[in-house]
Amino acid sequence: MDKMQSENGYGVLFIVATPIGNARDMSQRGTDILQSVDVIAAEDTRRSMVLLGKLGIRNKLASNHKFNEHGKAKYFIDLLKAGQSVAVITDAGTPCISDPGNELIRSAVTEGVRVVGVPGSCAAVTALSVSGFDLSAFVFRGFFPRENADRGRLLEQMRRGSVRTYVFYESPKRVMDMVEYFLGQQVPCQMCLCNDLTKLHETAFRGAPEQVREQLLAKGTYDKGEFCLVLELDEAYLVQKREHVVCAEALLVEAMVRDGLRPKDAIRAVLADEANTYSKNELYAASLKLKELFG
Repeated sequence: MDKMQSENGYGVLFIVATPIGNARDMSQRGTDILQSVDVIAAEDTRRSMVLLGKLGIRNKLASNHKFNEHGKAKYFIDLLKAGQSVAVITDAGTPCISDPGNELIRSAVTEGVRVVGVPGSCAAVTALSVSGFDLSAFVFRGFFPRENADRGRLLEQMRRGSVRTYVFYESPKRVMDMVEYFLGQQVPCQMCLCNDLTKLHETAFRGAPEQVREQLLAKGTYDKGEFCLVLELDEAYLVQKREHVVCAEALLVEAMVRDGLRPKDAIRAVLADEANTYSKNELYAASLKLKELFG
């Protein structure tokens, strides 16, 4: 049985995962802890009451949602320092994964309160496990950006990274828009778009963006339930970093000697060369170094 107090007399803060759809995924340990703690900090007390009612738990709930998380952290810390135990849960899944909880945990660590994780369901990890993609490295990005400018910046970061597999959450009202964005940007990738994971009508739409779009349209009622997208970029889509073969100073000197150019014109000539791997700032710095050396 997990201890409800640590050696310093403070209560223990438990971070408890709850089911993402199928109530049978609630672990026995998680159930025991929720029954034993003094207070349960819940994202939405109304939704959590349904699960806790099935577990026979009453009168332990306190709200801890994103709108009151900062102010409420002190309340829970005071309880913990007084020796009471607290469990953090969210509407579904593991706390802090695109859900409230981080503010309280940071405060607990600062105050010397013991924090214990109680693992269980997580939509992102579950979707990754059924994707069939390369999972040697992956990036979880939370909810997909709404604005195209933010999406463009994210896509550029993805292209210039070394990781091919990404995980996103999305609401049913915007899921088609997300798929169509990747389709419109002609992003070469494979998708595993999971809907209503662990529930009775769990579905995974698989394939390239155009294929996933067709599958969503064929379903018709795709704008319901929760979605988690696992996306694997084609390796050729990633921007490969090119290594410098010749130093910038040598390239500038060669251009000046060969074509009789001034330093600033030599910079333009090198930048125009497709074989060049240096940026304008790097070449400018090299020209200053040459000036210091040779006047």
